Amino acid sequence: MNKVYVFILLLVGTVYTANASVKEEADKAYQENDFKTAIEKYESILSAGQESADVYYNLGNSYYKDKSIAKAVLNYERALLLSPGDDDIRYNLEMAKSKTIDKVTPKSEVFIVTWVNTLRDIMSESSWSVFAIACFILFLLGISTYIFGNKVVLKKIGFSMAVVFLVFTIIGNLFADAQKDKLVNRTGAIVMQPTVTVKSTPNESGTDLFVLHEGTKVYINDNTMKGWKEVSLEDGNRGWVPTESIEVI
Repeated sequence: MNKVYVFILLLVGTVYTANASVKEEADKAYQENDFKTAIEKYESILSAGQESADVYYNLGNSYYKDKSIAKAVLNYERALLLSPGDDDIRYNLEMAKSKTIDKVTPKSEVFIVTWVNTLRDIMSESSWSVFAIACFILFLLGISTYIFGNKVVLKKIGFSMAVVFLVFTIIGNLFADAQKDKLVNRTGAIVMQPTVTVKSTPNESGTDLFVLHEGTKVYINDNTMKGWKEVSLEDGNRGWVPTESIEVI
């Protein structure tokens, strides 16, 4: 059994080393403006199952430099899912979006909803989990101070700490769960074809509603029809598009 564990560790180490080497080659190709080679190398890392915000970000940069805007947007969006608080990713995503044709104005929402979503996206799932654990430890420290403190002042401080960090613990867990849900249940997608006509029904005979262009972000509402997806835009417009015309983030 020990030999099996050693073999697994060696295998993991070999794969990690190999991917690190490929990433160095990809980074070098990017720096030398050989974007097609960089794209090939970064894609091979992802194909090997080594998903990371850094690789998606670099791949998005490579596609952007190669003037493949839709693929740049797709990979920036994937990077942002893994690292939602990264300002560089968000900035480059907005730059890539500015090159797309469709300009969609999101529906207005209640201020508190926007504020909560912005706060949630400061950190990733793992970071919020660490935050929640740290706050829970401080909550236990506050409870201990309240129970075992031999002075009224200490008890008041302990009680206040316990209440504050209990709230923070709950918030951290809720945000971590929300970020995990975004990662697991990915409903966002990017239009990958130059143009796609959105239909009123999931077939070619449906009424033409509007046209979308590559790089536009949509949200999948209905995933049950073979060959078709019902999608919606941030402005509320919705309809059906062929499955092959979009790629899930």
